[in-house]
Amino acid sequence: MRKIKIVSVVGARPNFMKIAPLLREFEKRKDILNILVNTGQHYTGYMSDIFLKDFNIKKHTDLNVGADTPIRQIARVMTRFEKVLIKEKPDAVVVVGDVNSTLACALTAVKLNIKVAHVEAGLRSFDRTMPEEINRVLTDSISDYLFATEPSALRNLKREGISGGKVFFVGNIMIDSLIHSISEARKRNIRRKFGLQEKGYALLTLHRPSNVDDKKQLSKTMDMLGKVKEKVKIVYPVHPRSVKMLKYFKYWERLNSEKNIIAIKPLGYIDFLSLMMGAKFVITDSGGIQEETTYLGIPCFTLRKNTERPVTVTRGTNKIIGHNYGLLLKSINRMPSRPKRKIPALWDGRTAKRIAVILRKGLKKAIAGRRREGA
Repeated sequence: MRKIKIVSVVGARPNFMKIAPLLREFEKRKDILNILVNTGQHYTGYMSDIFLKDFNIKKHTDLNVGADTPIRQIARVMTRFEKVLIKEKPDAVVVVGDVNSTLACALTAVKLNIKVAHVEAGLRSFDRTMPEEINRVLTDSISDYLFATEPSALRNLKREGISGGKVFFVGNIMIDSLIHSISEARKRNIRRKFGLQEKGYALLTLHRPSNVDDKKQLSKTMDMLGKVKEKVKIVYPVHPRSVKMLKYFKYWERLNSEKNIIAIKPLGYIDFLSLMMGAKFVITDSGGIQEETTYLGIPCFTLRKNTERPVTVTRGTNKIIGHNYGLLLKSINRMPSRPKRKIPALWDGRTAKRIAVILRKGLKKAIAGRRREGA
């Protein structure tokens, strides 16, 4: 029997840690041929190349789409990805997460009658103003294999009328990468580079438009940081989008002049994990960081009005703050030294293996069926 051919897609920073465990599992199976495609949605060295290095990803196809408006970016991904699929004729395309590349590649595959597997299916913030929410809903609606990370995702997919036979509760593949990398992250002890003591600093990440694209909101955020830094040092790996807006609104010099705020370039996955593991708490608007802090037992304060990952609140260490900075300061003051948390079901480092087993079985069956039909 011929090998099963799979095309796996990455495009933005969060995709790399979600796809790396799958690549390792596919390599273990002699009857699977996997081709990795990097769309280049995140295209700078510290937004993309450093992640390829961290996860030892060497062989891949680059589409080099670069930055643009969402519509133009999606269109460019689709036209370039179409050429790859026509050449390779895979049995399935694997997409992860909720970025523009996720939707673009899923839609391209469906139009060419190729099966789509979506890793992290069913997550919902119920906020249609978030571009990621649109990407999630549309990708799930056209996927053949939907791999869910938590029970809320299963409920969401059922509510949307997606067939239960397509849906699989497999756990969180982000945790696979965390567990795989945690030993190396501990060795690096990156906080020493900045002269920081364990639990002697807070870690900050911000990149969403709701937090950095509005001058009034960004001003409030800067004021909030001024109050937090009086309690603890803040380390802030600044996303390129945030750098752009901070400079545009003329807050960049103010940020860099603050004595207790250390603004640095974005870090690779393992260095960032090392820094996060030593933090007293994390302030973020990132979905993935909500999950990682839940597993690590680190208090996380999310500057969003909602989350598509509610298990991080109900079982983890995540607290939704929105833009209520008074609540943030109160929460920091009342923060327990050892936050209570339960690691969610199947967040055990074996999610990629479960996905690979399900895909292998399903695609082998589909290939055999086509052969019987003479396709």
